[in-house]
Amino acid sequence: MAFAGIVAQFRAHPVATVLELGSVLVCCLLFAGTFVLLSTGVPTGRGDPWLVLIGLGVAFVLFWTALVPLYERTLE
Repeated sequence: MAFAGIVAQFRAHPVATVLELGSVLVCCLLFAGTFVLLSTGVPTGRGDPWLVLIGLGVAFVLFWTALVPLYERTLE
């Protein structure tokens, strides 16, 4: 999709467009973060960077599987 198409979609549906683009960004960050953490080797100690990455992934999944459907139900 070209940039003009994204702008047109944003004008038509701003909230949905922000959610979709935000989701793409979060997925890319999770992928890059996993790749970087895997390249550093096995976690030692508490593994705080891994916990942050997992927490971000859990929050992302809960958002789309729990909060968005609840919000859509309130619109009906």
